[in-house]
Amino acid sequence: MTAATKPVPSNNDLVWSLDNFSHRELAKSFISRFESRLCVYSPTVEQIYTNYTMNFPRSEHGKMVVLPNPYSFHDTFQNITNSAVRDTGLFIVPGALIGKSGLYIIVKYKNQSVKPVPLPIRHALKQMVRTGGNKDPFLPVLIKGDLREFDANTPCLHLHRIKLSELVSRSDFEKQNIKSAIFDKMSDLYRDADEIASGL
Repeated sequence: MTAATKPVPSNNDLVWSLDNFSHRELAKSFISRFESRLCVYSPTVEQIYTNYTMNFPRSEHGKMVVLPNPYSFHDTFQNITNSAVRDTGLFIVPGALIGKSGLYIIVKYKNQSVKPVPLPIRHALKQMVRTGGNKDPFLPVLIKGDLREFDANTPCLHLHRIKLSELVSRSDFEKQNIKSAIFDKMSDLYRDADEIASGL
């Protein structure tokens, strides 16, 4: 993460506004911990970025900019159609939200009477990885708008997912590469969960 003078991309999907956050610095600190540990999807250009930095340019006050690594073309996946991207209702939250330490994943149900059951992030990631042999593996990605406030004092990350079965223009080999890249990120997230949660 940096707050330097790197250029702002023309792709607006990669420019995330922080203006509506009650605690902007807290949101910056939270999202920065996930830099390149989750893939980012751009609906406009239909690409997944696995290698990028998160920047907070002084010239773009109140914005976060995702900058893909221009020298790692193999880390960007093309032709990921919007129809293949789904809302999950899953949120990564700091454990402090529920009086615990670490990171947790919770499901926000549309039915408000259903109480969400928080899962430690490593436990949730194990369940996601176990879907790897399924026809419909769980492949989480972030898109613009997924950095949110769970409440007035707690930033969180909503997760979207890629459905490989909807990528009809991609070969099985290409789909396998996409799955492997996203699973690699989940492995990084699993390994670094304690480091990410430190100080939250």
